Amino acid sequence: MVPILLVLLLVLVLFGAGFAVKLLWWIALVVLVLWVLGFLMRGTTSAGGRSRWYRW
Repeated sequence: MVPILLVLLLVLVLFGAGFAVKLLWWIALVVLVLWVLGFLMRGTTSAGGRSRWYRW
C-alpha cells in the first residue's frame, strides 16, 4: 500500500510542477511582450534625444 501511495504522491507533485512551469512560461511570455512594447513605444526627451522607459 505504501509504494502505491508514494507513486500517487510523486504523480501529484510532478503534475503540480508541470502546471507551475507552464504557468511560469506564460508569465515570462507576457513580460517579454510588455518589455518589447515598452521598448518600441518609448518617447524621446528634449535633452539629447535619448530616454529610458525603465528605472534600473
